[in-house]
Amino acid sequence: MSEPGRRDSDGTSGPRDRSAIFEELRERAIALRREGLSRRQIRDRLKVHNNDILNRLLEGEPPPEWTKRPNAKDGLRAKAREMRLRGMTYDQIQLELGCSKSSISLWVRDLPKPPPRTREEASAIAKRGWEATLRRREIERQQTKLAAAREIGELTDRELFLVGVGLYWAEGTKSKPYRLQETVVFVNSDAGMIRVYLAWLHLLGVEPDRLRYRVMIHEEADVTAAEDYWAAVVGVLATTFDRTTLKKHNPKTVRKNVDDGYHGCLVVRVRGAADLYRRIEGWWYGIVVGAKSTTSTGCPI
Repeated sequence: MSEPGRRDSDGTSGPRDRSAIFEELRERAIALRREGLSRRQIRDRLKVHNNDILNRLLEGEPPPEWTKRPNAKDGLRAKAREMRLRGMTYDQIQLELGCSKSSISLWVRDLPKPPPRTREEASAIAKRGWEATLRRREIERQQTKLAAAREIGELTDRELFLVGVGLYWAEGTKSKPYRLQETVVFVNSDAGMIRVYLAWLHLLGVEPDRLRYRVMIHEEADVTAAEDYWAAVVGVLATTFDRTTLKKHNPKTVRKNVDDGYHGCLVVRVRGAADLYRRIEGWWYGIVVGAKSTTSTGCPI
């Protein structure tokens, strides 16, 4: 212990003096804190640049509200704690709030655990959680599709022309070296594809009376309903269709196209179209050559 009136070898006062100095600094620090000063302001005011000492001086004194940074998850944290106090599990809280379990664990780990749940309860919670995930995914999926559709806008005649050439060469019938068949026949089960194809034919000047329609469908399906469906898509009477082609059932296979959305395929044939077919083939070769010579380095969107 230091003698009265003497200083320690490091130049400081003795233990009692240091304790008194600390208590005096603490009183001043607390007073400044309650006036609404921040840690940095108190540090500069008291000339205390040691964080450990500053922490001891301010121990137990909450910071003023204005120094607290807003947190976007504060509201979720409060809800999570409230739900935990009501006995809800991490799975239940996650289902309600959509937060990660790791975040929930940090927010509520100091609270009492709820009683263990039965296997049936756990299974029901997991099922609801998966259903909620599927709903969120479907919303995201539809939002992406809608945004992509808006990027297209209206098509120019040239854009529709090029789309139609590629569409036909992908889905239409083509002449083969072993079977010369210069006919224009398009088959598809997608109503949107059929509508775009018909718009393309109209752009090319193909008269409606040159078009013949025929349904191809499984024999066990509702043939009449399918004919009515495709007639509405193309805007003609079903009675004007050629005879429907029925696909025979193979007992060794299990049909998957059995829902209400199954309407078979529509066959669209252009009569007297040998010259049109030759032009389509030429247009396609032109696109192939054009694609090879392009200098574009990325998507224009």
